[in-house]
Amino acid sequence: MNSLSATAGRMLVARPLFILLVVLAAFLPQATPPLALFTGIVFAFVLGTVYPKQVKKTQKYLLQASVIGLGFGMNVTEALKSGKDGMVLTIFSVATVMILGWVVGRLLKVETRTSYLISAGTAICGGSAIAAVGPLVDAKDEEMSISLGTIFVLNAIALFIFPPMGHALGLDQAAFGQWAAIAIHDTSSVVGAGQAYDAMYYADGSHIAWETATLVKCTRALWILPLAFVTMAIFRKKGQKVAVPWFIFLFAAAMIINTYTAFPKEASGFLVLLAKRGIIVTLFLIGTSLTPATFKSCGLRPLVQGVALWFLIGGLALLAI
Repeated sequence: MNSLSATAGRMLVARPLFILLVVLAAFLPQATPPLALFTGIVFAFVLGTVYPKQVKKTQKYLLQASVIGLGFGMNVTEALKSGKDGMVLTIFSVATVMILGWVVGRLLKVETRTSYLISAGTAICGGSAIAAVGPLVDAKDEEMSISLGTIFVLNAIALFIFPPMGHALGLDQAAFGQWAAIAIHDTSSVVGAGQAYDAMYYADGSHIAWETATLVKCTRALWILPLAFVTMAIFRKKGQKVAVPWFIFLFAAAMIINTYTAFPKEASGFLVLLAKRGIIVTLFLIGTSLTPATFKSCGLRPLVQGVALWFLIGGLALLAI
């Protein structure tokens, strides 16, 4: 009874506070991607999770809608020009990470499927890649949890450390955007890091970092499809469905509309503003999912593999840039 009373009391505080923090993340000008993620993590550690199913579904679709909205602020010609080198890096990095992931996983004696999922999440786009290839390798719930937990923990760390690291390394906005898109796993943290870099170090209001980061990351996400087919070949699985990242094509359509039609500038500016706020809310929601249990579930060897791959690809991307 005491336990039930304590849970009910916690929910009585947690639920209205959760709603208030979502509203603040959406509308408070001072709310930034790192601050939103940090607030979400603190909330999860102190009060636990609330509305877990709704939060999981909301953060997925809100992120996709926000990425599409960012497309209305991009010009196709300029984006392709700044993202051309990033595309080459993407091809190189995906192949390199999958090979190195297999080697590092074997050296650390990480279970084969868990190692493969962590490598896929690092190589392409974090949780989305793991969710896509997990069923293709018949991953167990525990293996999915360990892989997702490892990627999400590293994602959270990346959002805080990458902007100051990029500044210390003297990277301009385009270079930082490419680096973040290659070295950070999940789309939300990539876009958030780009936004943070532009805001923290460029007072002229330019947003080259998040433009470049978003374009390169979306290009990278398309590699889910060939990776899925390779996975089916390796693990001898045929006839299984592959999760197609359709929102990437809508993102490209938004860029085309913004570039080649008479779409009102006021409308595109409003959609981009909504998208930026959507990314901030998404990061808060992701933070609320990072409970102590999530960190504990990672396990030492999978986490070491994730960190090793992270350093390797981050370093190689820096050298290439």
